[in-house]
Amino acid sequence: MQDSQAAGIKPASRRGFFLGAASAGAAVAAVSVLPKVVDTPAAVEVAAPAAKPAPEKGGGYSLSEHVKHYYKTAST
Repeated sequence: MQDSQAAGIKPASRRGFFLGAASAGAAVAAVSVLPKVVDTPAAVEVAAPAAKPAPEKGGGYSLSEHVKHYYKTAST
C-alpha cells in the first residue's frame, strides 16, 4: 500500500473544510457590500450642499438649526 503523505495527497480534514467555508463566506460578504461602497461617494457628492468658506480670523461657529435642537434636548 502507498502512504498518502508520501504521494503528496492530504486527506480532507474538518479544519480545512471550515477554513475554506469561512474564506468563501468572507469573499461573498465583501462582494455583496462592494457595489454599495462604490455607489455611495457619488450620491454623497451630489446630495451635499456647497460648504461655506472658512472665516479668515477664526470664529467658524454658527448657531444652526441642528445646534439649536441639540441645546433644546440637552437642557432637559
